[in-house]
Amino acid sequence: MPPPVHSRRTLLAALAGFGASAVLGTAATASPASRDVLDALARAAHRLRTTGPEDDLSDLRPVGAAIGATSVVGLGEVVHGAHELFVLKHRAFRYLVQEKGFTTFALETSWTAGLRINEYVLNGTGDPRAIMAEEFGMSWPWNVREYLDLIRWMRAYNLRHPTRRVQFMGTDIAHPHIPASLFDRVTGYAVRHQPALEPQLTALYHELRTHATTASFTALPQPDRLRIAAAVREAHRLLAAQPSGPDRSAFDWAVQHARVLAQTATLLSYDLTDSQQLPQAMRYRDELMADNTAWWQRHTDHKMLLSAHNGHTAYRTYDPAGYPVSQGTYLRQLLGTGYMAIGTTFGHGACTVPAGDEWIVQRFGPPRAGSSEHTLDRVAHPAFAIDLRTAPSPARQWLHQVRWTRDVGASGAQYRPYAMADGHDLLLHLHSLRPATPQPDVAHARRTRLLGGGETGPGAEPQGTGESRRTPQRTEYRSHSPSPMW
Repeated sequence: MPPPVHSRRTLLAALAGFGASAVLGTAATASPASRDVLDALARAAHRLRTTGPEDDLSDLRPVGAAIGATSVVGLGEVVHGAHELFVLKHRAFRYLVQEKGFTTFALETSWTAGLRINEYVLNGTGDPRAIMAEEFGMSWPWNVREYLDLIRWMRAYNLRHPTRRVQFMGTDIAHPHIPASLFDRVTGYAVRHQPALEPQLTALYHELRTHATTASFTALPQPDRLRIAAAVREAHRLLAAQPSGPDRSAFDWAVQHARVLAQTATLLSYDLTDSQQLPQAMRYRDELMADNTAWWQRHTDHKMLLSAHNGHTAYRTYDPAGYPVSQGTYLRQLLGTGYMAIGTTFGHGACTVPAGDEWIVQRFGPPRAGSSEHTLDRVAHPAFAIDLRTAPSPARQWLHQVRWTRDVGASGAQYRPYAMADGHDLLLHLHSLRPATPQPDVAHARRTRLLGGGETGPGAEPQGTGESRRTPQRTEYRSHSPSPMW
């Protein structure tokens, strides 16, 4: 049997053995919402007319007012692969670009994928569909029409606004492969500016270059991975210790690329079958994603919209056993009030995500009774925003109470005890979600299968009744790519 691929999916599966029982055994003791709470939530809710990016954006002005002068906004998603959440982020970015001066869209994806997409966004280099197929494939849940539309809009915007261009970045490690160009960006800088250092960097990178895919590197015994990671960190340390010289920007970029190489080798050197190392790896991943986000903001001085799962962007982790510290916690430490967290919730619907070599659709029935979503879904608007910091009493007290709240990760539908106002400044709630659309030209239909429910227990997703229980057939797309990181 091959060694486990280091992925968010396998991470959560491994976590189930030691973390889930603790989470599901925790009582969410908050009482059901009263009519006074519902009335207060309704007064605080700002109706969103649509999630579509093409429509008038003026209904987002209350969100913009709440954001104020914040330089990095983390807009989370409670579940990956939902059409409405993806296009809502596109819509929010358009508004922030046009009305608030934002210029970077940052995504929970590979640093090197971000570099390639940014080359297209800035200069029109390559075919965005091919880039997405090659960089996302089945390893990330972003190879969908909704993200293609966003990326194409960013390119079109730059053609219309050549003096104020938007950019795209990836916040994560180089996964599922490290392209030769990332090594070359570091050693090439050394050749030009620190030629005496280049042979040493080349030697330190040799083994990682030889095992430059996630699958190849994680197939090595852990002692070898640890040794290689130490060598790659030493390369970063050596370069960072050099004088910057007259071209400070080139130096900073080379050091950052070396940092990403070190981050990649370090994260993939953890033993994710070890229940003690797994949470350490996840803490490290959220920390490195925060570091990369903060580096970009400080280096470019851009205002940024950060897109990731709620569990990453929130100030407080949804899953202390498996994800001890969130990216949002680290960003608040690094940027202070320059960082803001916006969470998302939903009532019912579906999403689509890559699982192994196929796309699967997961369906969600109505929220379980007493959950955060059960109450939020009773607000009349089909989509709305609430500033959790200024909501009137008693809604504000309700938002600070711990109760079962959706945290849909790769391990399947589930709830966790959580107080929404402790993790987010603003909340966007949608009554229903539809699956995102996988790119049809990079994966082909093979067969149709239903992803059934069947979870039980206090943290399980309800299966719903009547219409919500009927799951129509849908096509799954199959490809042959490494397992997902997300």
